[in-house]
Amino acid sequence: MAWFKKEDRKVKIPEGLWIKCNYCKEIIYRKEVEKNSMVCPKCRYHFCISVEERLALMLDEGSFKEYDKNIQPMDPLDFKDSIKYKDRLKNYQKSTGCNDAFIYGEGTINKRSVIMGVFNFKFMGGSMGSVVGEKILRAAEAAFSTKHPLLIVSSSGGARMQEGILSLMQMAKTSAAIARLADEGVPYISILTDPTFGGVTASFAMLGDIIIAEPKALIGFAGPRVIEQTIKQQLPEGFQRAEFLLEHGMIDMIVERKTIKETLTRIIRFFG
Repeated sequence: MAWFKKEDRKVKIPEGLWIKCNYCKEIIYRKEVEKNSMVCPKCRYHFCISVEERLALMLDEGSFKEYDKNIQPMDPLDFKDSIKYKDRLKNYQKSTGCNDAFIYGEGTINKRSVIMGVFNFKFMGGSMGSVVGEKILRAAEAAFSTKHPLLIVSSSGGARMQEGILSLMQMAKTSAAIARLADEGVPYISILTDPTFGGVTASFAMLGDIIIAEPKALIGFAGPRVIEQTIKQQLPEGFQRAEFLLEHGMIDMIVERKTIKETLTRIIRFFG
């Protein structure tokens, strides 16, 4: 009789091979999602994508020219939580390659010139501090002077707490800049992605002549849990999702990622 010893072999699954959908909670093969422009094949939820991917998706190839790239954030309050704000900024600048959470510049959409700004959610959750507010102001001023439509893609957790009242001041500052565009008749198209919250939602993000959202995007001021705890009531199903906001007249349309450039082309033509 022969005795055989079984070898215990552990199968190693490479990290990042699978991804969990934030909406339907299904576990999906990452490459399948990437081939689908980072859209869940099960429920059509649109995952967060990088600034570079966003620009490539919406603008003509090679047309984007970034403005005010070298503006640096400051630490006027000498703020410290778990680490110093200065050190936190340095860490995010190193990991993202960006100075702050927003970039803007000029580009073309099917050969039509636009001023476009995009939030970088990977930089402190896309939070709006003094630099973000200043760049949005400058983007609006560029649109005002050139009469090109202004497009802003929002993805943010809201105002940046490390800058205190200075970050809250950006809400009034950016809203005033958008109002000046409206007075001049320059189109402003706001594009909301998952998630868009806090002071960003409460200011320029909801002031667009046309407000577009990606499918299943979570959009609001305070989070659902905070609201439920405050009002002591259960919120309706789908509350704060793009579809709920469309149904209640808070946004104008929901557009899938694969058709966004075509849709923007039609809107820009409409505004002339």
